[in-house]
Amino acid sequence: MTLAETPFTAQCFPALDGKVALVTGAGSGIGRAGAMAMARHGAKVVVTDLDADKAAQVVEELQLEGINAASAGLDVTDDDAVSAEIDKTVKTYGSIDVLHSHAGYQIEGNLEQVPLEGMDLSWRLNVRSHFIAARATVGHMRAQGGGSIIVTSSNSGVQYDREMIAYATTKHAVVAMTRQMAADYAKDNIRFNSLCPGFIDTPFNAGFETQMGGRDKLERYVAKTIPMGRWGTTDEISDSILFLASDMSTFMTGHALVIDGGECI
Repeated sequence: MTLAETPFTAQCFPALDGKVALVTGAGSGIGRAGAMAMARHGAKVVVTDLDADKAAQVVEELQLEGINAASAGLDVTDDDAVSAEIDKTVKTYGSIDVLHSHAGYQIEGNLEQVPLEGMDLSWRLNVRSHFIAARATVGHMRAQGGGSIIVTSSNSGVQYDREMIAYATTKHAVVAMTRQMAADYAKDNIRFNSLCPGFIDTPFNAGFETQMGGRDKLERYVAKTIPMGRWGTTDEISDSILFLASDMSTFMTGHALVIDGGECI
């Protein structure tokens, strides 16, 4: 049983009790798992996703468990909408203690195969959207005395994938940007860390599946290449999100936390 699955109450995990968190790309996969884990451990969570219905479904599931949360449709490529949603969160709840900027995009292909539109969209979603979300959040966190900003990169941000130029380039950029922000805002007690998952079994792997020639070939790659010989689970990643969001990681900033079963070794 993972930490995210453990039936703790907020009182049993006081580091998130009463904290306010906003998550982008939280309608499915890792974003969803992290948002639900933080809510289950005491945080007031705003679940956002491009698909407003998916975000609402996450909140409905939490409400069935007796946990209150809020949802909103949010296009992270809309700068004004991102800033407005963060400002609304602070106005509604009085603070924003955790930002998990998670939304991203994956397209397969090498230098000659990736269309310019694919590279541009990769940059907008995988780098620029995180910049905008962090920019809209730091002023609030400085005023309240600190906070934790988690930016999703990938283990592709610390290694290089074959024929995934747009993805690997932008994920490396995320790690660099996060470290720069960490250095700039450590004095304000605002922590920035990159979350770097490996192969987690979610629909987000569609690009890798296409690039490798089908699900069966991707399965064989996972079994052969990853030292632990398996996929990771969203619950295993949400445990790391809880760690980065909470007071358990108060002396950690500028770190790229890799959770990939040893793939990048």
